Amino acid sequence: MLQQFPGVLLASWDPSQRGVFLGIVELKKHKLPGLKSYSHQLKVGHENIQTDGPTTLGTFCYGGQRPAQGFNSKKQESYRQNVDLPPILPKKKKKPYPIPLKKIQQAARADKKLAEKGIEKSLEPPKNGLLVPDLIPLAYEVLDAWKILIRGIAQLLHVVPVHACSECSEVHVAHSGHCIQNCHGPTSSKRRGFHSWVKGSINDVLLPIESYHMYDPFGPRIKHDTRFNYDRIPALVELCIQAGVDIPEYPSRRRTKPVRMIGRKLIDLGGSDEEPQQCLSVHSTSSLVDIDTHRAFERFPAPTELAVPGIAQETIRAYEKVRWGVTKLMRKYTVKACGYCSEVHVGPWGHNAKLCGEFKHQWRDGKHGWQDATVDEVFPPNYVWHVRDPEGPPLKSALKRFYGKAPAVVELCLQAGAQVPDRYKTMMRLDIVIPESDEAFSVA
Repeated sequence: MLQQFPGVLLASWDPSQRGVFLGIVELKKHKLPGLKSYSHQLKVGHENIQTDGPTTLGTFCYGGQRPAQGFNSKKQESYRQNVDLPPILPKKKKKPYPIPLKKIQQAARADKKLAEKGIEKSLEPPKNGLLVPDLIPLAYEVLDAWKILIRGIAQLLHVVPVHACSECSEVHVAHSGHCIQNCHGPTSSKRRGFHSWVKGSINDVLLPIESYHMYDPFGPRIKHDTRFNYDRIPALVELCIQAGVDIPEYPSRRRTKPVRMIGRKLIDLGGSDEEPQQCLSVHSTSSLVDIDTHRAFERFPAPTELAVPGIAQETIRAYEKVRWGVTKLMRKYTVKACGYCSEVHVGPWGHNAKLCGEFKHQWRDGKHGWQDATVDEVFPPNYVWHVRDPEGPPLKSALKRFYGKAPAVVELCLQAGAQVPDRYKTMMRLDIVIPESDEAFSVA
């Protein structure tokens, strides 16, 4: 026997029958006043029912209504008020692969099959050593923005104080250091986790990520004994050089014939070419200083008070342009990073210098575990605590879950009077009211 209720058709249990008949459930949408739309939910359950005879198992359907979750829920997720920062990866594990391991293995098996058949691998620029003409102007723009970024940060450091911990990598942009007990330095136990603050420099804001400069990225690999024959320059600058930027002090080979490969073996380097000898002059040395952060604080004087907001806005625009340009260049040009330490190498494969001292480096004889690099490894954001009142009381450990974070360059420019892009406001947690220390324990 079937019974019909408003909006749902249910099957009743008949104790006289041996089996249980479950009817077709028919759901009807009803529009209630004050609500837009509802979707119905059906639940099937089993219960023991006591009748006049022995206990029997019955099957029942339950109908319910709940608000519909359609496209509106996705829209709400894309405009979330607060965004969590990327998790800090443990040092006792290898970094996750940016490309899924299955795809890497599939590509390797495909290359192996072609190599066994003696078929040459098809390579497109820049994988075959040729430049991509459309990316050459972008490489020059990224290098120019990098120079503006160095000059702007060096000038803002005269106005906005930056503090760095002498025992760990913590950086804080404010008039005084914070009181959050998260120091993991060698003597942090004696200080109960409090930081030992000193005056910060430009390398605390822009983390120095360097790589070896190679005249020919497809040439012989750098060995451990020959590592001092190659210059160390910022990885971002080396990426721009291989993308087409010509710097006389750092020459790079420009091929006219592509590289040919069968599997992992190079069968043609595109002709022979010898590396020219570097000859540094007074003029060339001055041009190299602009792309390096060394002693930048002394090279650029303090700006006037009226010019500070303009410099801050120009600096944050240069920061956004560098990050955007590096992202586009890395889609085409190969950059490798160690899966255990912060070493980066720009080229089709990594070097053989035994300089890794991180997790289980003894098993690898100090060699790096190369994998594809991410943008954050070439141009790290270096997140710091966001301070709403730089001249106010220092941040406390009890309230750290209410504080937000931002890249060090963004926080520096914000306190100097620049307008912050909207994509950084979600991680700053500007809409959260910071309670008092006594009220923090009663907050859900």
